[in-house]
Amino acid sequence: ASMSYDEQLGAAKKAALLAARLCQKVQKSLLQSDVQSKSDKSPVTVADYGSQALVSFILRNELPSMIPFSLVAEEDSGDLRREGSGETLHRVTEYVNDILAGEGAAPLSENDVLEAIDSGKSEGGSEGQHWVLDPIDGTKGFLRGDQYAIALALLDQGKVVLGVLACPNLPLSSPSVSKNDPRPPPDEKLGCLFSARLGDGTYMQSFDGSLLTKVRVSRIDNAEDASFFESFEAAHSSHELSGLIAKKLGVKAKPVRMDSQAKYGALSRGDGEMYMRFPHEGYREKIWDHAAGYIVVAEAGGLVTDAGGNPLDFSRGRYLDLESGIVVANEKLMPNLLRSVKASIRELASSSTL
Repeated sequence: ASMSYDEQLGAAKKAALLAARLCQKVQKSLLQSDVQSKSDKSPVTVADYGSQALVSFILRNELPSMIPFSLVAEEDSGDLRREGSGETLHRVTEYVNDILAGEGAAPLSENDVLEAIDSGKSEGGSEGQHWVLDPIDGTKGFLRGDQYAIALALLDQGKVVLGVLACPNLPLSSPSVSKNDPRPPPDEKLGCLFSARLGDGTYMQSFDGSLLTKVRVSRIDNAEDASFFESFEAAHSSHELSGLIAKKLGVKAKPVRMDSQAKYGALSRGDGEMYMRFPHEGYREKIWDHAAGYIVVAEAGGLVTDAGGNPLDFSRGRYLDLESGIVVANEKLMPNLLRSVKASIRELASSSTL
């Protein structure tokens, strides 16, 4: 099977890179147009659908047809098929064909695009192979001109066996070189592709395929010297809880707030030591929000568990049912982190019932 994983990883990298190129074009036109009101989500909609259509089309084209194709993805074409959506569908199709033309591929019709998007309706599960895609992870970051990722992974018998994260706005050189200033220098090269295959480690390369390097998580073993990532948006994760945990651990560094699974990529190369995510009550995590990031960190030597220290289970369909959040760290920091997580969750729960 590992031979086919090689081929599948190659196809996944190609698909994610082409989708990233499409998203970059949409984001560029979005940022250049001053008339764009903040509430207008149409550019991200076009990029989202275009990215999913491209990934689906490339994977089906590149991979042998004897393996049944199954894609678990965020979008379906329902909204695009509604009356009044003709203009959006037309723009999605234009962007997709613009990218495919660069690959020497024949253009797709609007119907082909709708069909490609709809191949993402699979429910996943513990049998067979399923691709898992978030066509744009971090839509708020995308709209702000900040971090977002195209996240693609492959499940085999319910286990994540490979994954790629294309992060168009993540600088290639690690900001941890100078902890005091995390911003990239003005001439910094942006665009990182992280890829991982079970048992083979995690690699990072630039979008043009150069600078391929094997990456490892940070080896820092003292929480006081560590830094942690969390969601940019407080609506996505409890900043109060992660702040309390950091205090218990004695973390001195301010949290690094970043959108999307780009956090997993940054952690895999040692930009920080921990990532904490505690969604608000009632929220169910989807597998496409973590599958690619999970294997990218795991193959780089990191640990990813739920808040109770249990492994993540991707075999149960479209959702990850887990205990109150997700934590990521290296092996040395994880036991202490999990103890602080439990203590902090208890503390907040008892203070809210008083």
